[in-house]
Parts: sequence; C-alpha cells; structure tokens
Amino acid sequence: MNGNVDTSRAKRFYTVGILLLSVVVICFLISLFWTPYDPYATDAAAKLLPPSSAHPFGTDNFGRDVLSRVMSAAKFTVFISVAGVTIALILGTLTGLPAGYFGGFTDKSIMLVNNSIMCFPGILLALVAVAVFGASMYNVVWALGLVFAPTFARVYRAGTLEIKEYDYITHARVMGVRPVRIMLLHILPNLVPQLLPATVIGLANMTLFESGMSYLGLGVQPPDASFGKMLAESQAYIRVAPWLVIFPSLMLVFYILGLYFVSEGMRVSLTKGGGT
Repeated sequence: MNGNVDTSRAKRFYTVGILLLSVVVICFLISLFWTPYDPYATDAAAKLLPPSSAHPFGTDNFGRDVLSRVMSAAKFTVFISVAGVTIALILGTLTGLPAGYFGGFTDKSIMLVNNSIMCFPGILLALVAVAVFGASMYNVVWALGLVFAPTFARVYRAGTLEIKEYDYITHARVMGVRPVRIMLLHILPNLVPQLLPATVIGLANMTLFESGMSYLGLGVQPPDASFGKMLAESQAYIRVAPWLVIFPSLMLVFYILGLYFVSEGMRVSLTKGGGT
C-alpha cells in the first residue's frame, strides 16, 4: 500500500512539475525559430501598451513586445542553467570520484579545496568572478559551473565511498581493472539515482543565481533579454505598467517551481519507502 501511495505522490509531483516546465520549455523551443516581434526592435509609438490582441503581454518602455522578450529570455535562462549544470557535473566527476575512490591524501586535498569554496556564499563568489572577468552570458555560465561544482563533488564522493565497498568493485580491483575504468564504468552509473534529483535542483538554483546576477547588471547584458534583467528594468514602471513585472515573474516562477516539483518526484520514486 505504501508503495502505491509513494507512486501516486511521485506522479503528482511529476505532473505538476512537467506542466509548469512545459510553459517555459515551449517558449524556449519556439523562440529558436520564431517570435511574434523582433525582441530587440523598439517602437516609440508603442510604449507601455497594455496587453492586447496585438501584444498579448503588452509592451515595455521602449515599445518592445514583452511576449517576444519573455520568449527570448526563456532561451537564455534554459541555456545558462543547462550549460552551467553540465560544467558543474563534469568538474564534480573529475574531483568527487577520485576523492571517494582513492581516499587518504587525495580525498583530503580535494575536499579541502571544495570545502574552502563552499565556505563562501555561492552568489558572492559568482558575482566576484563575473566582476573580475567581465559581465557576459558565457562568463556567467563558467562562474556558476565553478561555484556549483563542489556541491556535485560531495554527491559523487559520498556515493563512491559507499559503492566502492561492494563485492563486485573488490573483485574488479583484484582482477587488475584500472581505477579509471572502475570509476567510470562501475561506480558512476550507480550514482545516477543520487545525481538526478541533485542535477534538477542545481538547474533551479542556477536559475535563481543567474536571475539575481542579471538583476544586478552582472548577468545577461542588453539588448539580450533575461528574466532578472527584465524585472530590474521594470521597477520604475511597476505602478503604471504592472505587466512588465507579472509576466517575467510568472515565467521565472514556473521554471523554478517546475524543476523543484520534478526533483521531488524523482526523490520520492528513487528512494526506498520514498517520502517516509
């Protein structure tokens, strides 16, 4: 009975998460080929128009179509979060697996660096990195990847410490299988149940970080659109044109909440006796 309840809970989480994510992902995919208007084109005669059939999300203070800007922002948000998590996963693999497998001095050295990085607020480190190397989308991706790498390294290390004690790993060692092969072919695949929820949460957290950095002017740079940048630009018009805040905020909330719901669904379905 408990298994059926857990399955039902996981399905509910997945359903809600996928529905919320689909709004952003569909905008992202469509924006790769088409937007209702040029998201960068200004029109002095169409400033701050409310939502209408011509402009479903209204226009901003430059006369740009907000729907087109939101679709373009979804493209950058999805790209930055996915690219940043990919970098963090690769760096986490290169550090967490050896730390957990070899132990000893290797483990202490790697984790000392990781823990030192994690002592500082992640958003602060990312802001410093972007401020030093320049505000651009690609620098944001690298900064977020580096900041989140220690978190994934800890997940890799914890799982490796457990899995390396399994009998089949011991047999592989005795047979002379190289450590790199053991880590990549025997240990890494078994870490997937732990990595999937962490990866989805990483996507959500990176989106929050990127939005905050763009809001402060250190993320995606104009004229490119970003949810954080759009919110920053709309502050002065929140009373006369609330749609400038509402629609980017909704898209941001949909994306982050959708990722959290999917992650929770994974946690429930992948954990024995999930959710208890």
